[in-house]
Amino acid sequence: MILDLLYLSADEAPDPDFSIENFVFEELPVDKNDTQLLADPQSEYGKSTKKSKEEFVTWLKARTKKAAIEIINLMENTGNSPGLNVVRYQLIKSSTSSAANYRAACRARSVKEFYAKMCIVVEETDETVFWLEILNDSKIKVDKSTISKLQKEWTEILKIMAKAKHNAYPATKR
Repeated sequence: MILDLLYLSADEAPDPDFSIENFVFEELPVDKNDTQLLADPQSEYGKSTKKSKEEFVTWLKARTKKAAIEIINLMENTGNSPGLNVVRYQLIKSSTSSAANYRAACRARSVKEFYAKMCIVVEETDETVFWLEILNDSKIKVDKSTISKLQKEWTEILKIMAKAKHNAYPATKR
């Protein structure tokens, strides 16, 4: 900015009598319908939305339980073929086991016990994703859009559980 002032012509030079105290600020008109505004006045920017550890554990317990119940409800409303019966049984077992073992992991008495339970949770959650893939890829008559949604949900749960297991591993070496 200072270098720019060195190269100004006489009629471009700033007024030597200029003072910021005498400057009048004007409010610019704002179109409320303008979608180009950069920020909403009620923005939550800068406020932490991070859950506490207890809130996260409670949230994840509820999420795994809800996802297991969704599988049970879906399987209750499907047909009755030999292939479907096998998949139904395995899918209900693995999803409910995942939710139950996560609850047990949260009550672990040591880091090693938590890690051991989380290994089971990851295994059961991965098995749930596998059975959902089988249902989605097979010719078994089920609602494929619901299966896809459940597959997405259980894949997200698997990623969360695998990360929790991974994070607990170094603590087992102490």
